[in-house]
Amino acid sequence: QLQLVESGGGLTQPGGSLRLSCSASGFTLDYYGIGWFRQAPGKEREEISCISSSGDTTNYADSVKGRFTISRDNAKNTVYLQMNSLKPEDTAVYYCGARYYCSGPVGYWGQGTQVTVSS
Repeated sequence: QLQLVESGGGLTQPGGSLRLSCSASGFTLDYYGIGWFRQAPGKEREEISCISSSGDTTNYADSVKGRFTISRDNAKNTVYLQMNSLKPEDTAVYYCGARYYCSGPVGYWGQGTQVTVSS
């Protein structure tokens, strides 16, 4: 069974940090660009970051630029999203998605992990 699994979400205070992980089972992530998306209550899902299959290219939404860092460890078949200086508006369910290239359609989705930023 091919699937992505996110982990690392939780509750943190404003200004805090979390690191999300996106791991794959049943297939290797080596050939896929991986995007991180989030969906807040009542809002559409938005893409916030993507990393190319090689890891050479990364991009970020303006809302997270300078605070979040995407990286990958193909040996561990895992992609990470380091989130620093978290704000209440970062509260959302975070998903990872695998696609052949960062601007392409997502072929595989994870089930999501909840991130809540609140004092």
